Amino acid sequence: MTTYLVLTAIGDDRPGLVEQLAGVVARNAGNWLESSMSQLAGKFAGILRVSVPDENADQLIRDLESLSGSLKLVIERGSGELPQESSQPLKLSLIGNDRPGIIREISAALARQRVNVEELETECTIAPMSGETLFNAQVTLTVPADLDLDDLQRELEQIADDLIVDIQFQS
Repeated sequence: MTTYLVLTAIGDDRPGLVEQLAGVVARNAGNWLESSMSQLAGKFAGILRVSVPDENADQLIRDLESLSGSLKLVIERGSGELPQESSQPLKLSLIGNDRPGIIREISAALARQRVNVEELETECTIAPMSGETLFNAQVTLTVPADLDLDDLQRELEQIADDLIVDIQFQS
């Protein structure tokens, strides 16, 4: 049998942190399945899912916890793939002048419609011509099959108009 672990890690950014994690996982016969990691404000931050044989899981957790000198870790046992209810994927791209509340407004509308955020990537960049700060978001969503996509699109476009951002959808 297999144990699945989900880890979050944060620490001062420096070369070798990913190698440390990968080494501990490999020494315990674990398999690095998926991850998202980046440097943010001088910190290394990441989330990672691994699988490990059941008989190695407790040792892997202990070995990961021994990295506490260089990384703060949260380790949770997960399940294998969760069965998906009837749903449809949707991608959303958003760009506009940065301001507080953009994600709050969009995520509230998604929650009202029972739409699950599967992935969210955001960044602030400088507009080439104006020099203003632009907020960019790429969102992968899972939409209930019984939800009218036109209704969802209308609600999000209304919010986009209020926030003065551009939203694009891709099925």
